[in-house]
Amino acid sequence: MLIVAGVAASVMMQVMNNLQYQALQISQDTIRDISSGLRVTQISGYANTSKINQLVLFVSVTVGSEAVDLSTTTISISDTNTQSILTYDSNCYSSSVSNGLFNTLNATNLTSSKFGIIVVRDLDGSCTVNNPSIDRDDLVVLLINTTKCFSGIDPRTKVTGKIIPQQGMSGVIGFTTPNVFVDTIVELL
Repeated sequence: MLIVAGVAASVMMQVMNNLQYQALQISQDTIRDISSGLRVTQISGYANTSKINQLVLFVSVTVGSEAVDLSTTTISISDTNTQSILTYDSNCYSSSVSNGLFNTLNATNLTSSKFGIIVVRDLDGSCTVNNPSIDRDDLVVLLINTTKCFSGIDPRTKVTGKIIPQQGMSGVIGFTTPNVFVDTIVELL
């Protein structure tokens, strides 16, 4: 009876250790999901006289977030008529801003399913063409060719969407375009 009780106690201890380990893993994953993510700090558009042809989304990580890999991030964006799902195109990347945000990359190379990245601030050099990861204090711009996604964005159009990282909270996109486009650069958020 003593041997049976010892074996039962050993099995119970092993099960308790496994449950404790699983609970610890789940809590760490939950904390990472809640505290990690992206935030959109500004949105600007490039307009000709009648439509917005390009969007730039200024993106950084949330406070306390771990690094976010933009190569596994998707953008879901809709102009109420059409929804586009975009992924990163490594052929449309710039490690710095040159000649203005809308002229740094050739947006005509972007398709309705691809976005580009322009690095605005990256103190530790973590955001590279093949590994575009951003962390604390980094600021990047995600470039979208709205002509390819929606045939441009008209005045008085509501646009919504999310920037969805592989893990963590999504960055929210939401704005309504003005009644007329007076300037070439339109501040939307």
